[in-house]
Amino acid sequence: MFEVKKSLVYGLSASLLLLGLYFAVLTLVSGWNFTWGQFADFWYFITSLAFGFGVQVGLYVYLRGLIVGRPGAAKILGVTGTTSTLSMISCCAHYLTNIVPLLGLAGALSFVAQYQLQIFWVGLAFNILGIVFIGHKIIKFKKHL
Repeated sequence: MFEVKKSLVYGLSASLLLLGLYFAVLTLVSGWNFTWGQFADFWYFITSLAFGFGVQVGLYVYLRGLIVGRPGAAKILGVTGTTSTLSMISCCAHYLTNIVPLLGLAGALSFVAQYQLQIFWVGLAFNILGIVFIGHKIIKFKKHL
């Protein structure tokens, strides 16, 4: 039961941290009005992505607690952690639209801005795949206990 509570705390913390990071970075790059406007327009995507990230972190912490010290633990955790990381990179890629001008890449900016909704959907898909993948690893590991 301790592992479940610990996983919930880590997952909730990760979700809140990601939302905080979203607001901090966007506000620093584009100002508060832009940040709030983006959040108002896309709150359902942003909160879903943050929630999905929190679920992945919670599942990862739970899986880590289950397999620590068992044979093959490093391999399972490495693959699972990589999947979660790739999910979050893809889901947050649309915010490159705010950073890219600083790098002088106007063409990339217009491309990412044009496909912002599609990038949100790709991020959500990767979130779901990450959750399913980690969940499958937990179920598979528990069968072998």
